[in-house]
Amino acid sequence: MGIFTFVHQIMDMLTRTRLHRFLCISGFLLVLILSACASTAPQSNSSHPHSTAGQSTPIPLPDGPVIYVALGASDAVGVGSKSPGSQGYVPLIAGHLPKGSHLINLGISGIRLHQALSQELPLALTTSPNLVTVWLVANDFVDGVLYNDYTRDLNTLLQRLHTSIHARIVMADLPDLTRLPAFANQTPPQKAQMLQAIQYWNKGIAQLARKYNVVLLDLFSHGSEITAHPAYISFDGFHPSALGYAQLANYFWQAIKG
Repeated sequence: MGIFTFVHQIMDMLTRTRLHRFLCISGFLLVLILSACASTAPQSNSSHPHSTAGQSTPIPLPDGPVIYVALGASDAVGVGSKSPGSQGYVPLIAGHLPKGSHLINLGISGIRLHQALSQELPLALTTSPNLVTVWLVANDFVDGVLYNDYTRDLNTLLQRLHTSIHARIVMADLPDLTRLPAFANQTPPQKAQMLQAIQYWNKGIAQLARKYNVVLLDLFSHGSEITAHPAYISFDGFHPSALGYAQLANYFWQAIKG
């Protein structure tokens, strides 16, 4: 074999080796690029759960007159004020609505949420409201209704409202009830336990509000002013006073406007 032939064979072998290495490296880089593209590409719809109620935004108020339905207990009735028909938070909210609006106050003193499902809710669904306020929690909490029972009923209420009417729904949670004079005789450990339970209930209420596109009025996050300010509490030590209802109506109205 001549020296030139030997050198040519060596060069040819090196060329093939470099080409083989180049192809291997190129193939490896191509795999990395394709993998990166696959990881950043939009996922198909099949990889996501079906859309739920909580993925859209709350319904806005119409521009014109509004049909306003209030679901609630004694607070919706205005217990604690001297003139419930004008000083309660429900008529005060209605006073902010456009001319020609109509108020339907379905509040019933002493009612619990489970009872409201059969007494208040059917009437609300027949009125085709544009606005619904819901404050049905204090009686259940104070009367010892179990958390799971309450949240099950609340889920039923909100689900039926969400599927049956086209309305802006605003719901309030629990303020810090331990600040009320009605619970002044509780010991510090009892108040601490009660406060922890209130926060737990409010967390469940907030979750359901998000699920059904309900605007949540978080009275607890407002520093529980409704229950902490002495002038906002009526003579019975539990319900709001006229000033308390005015402040409550203001909170509701801010949430209604969005």
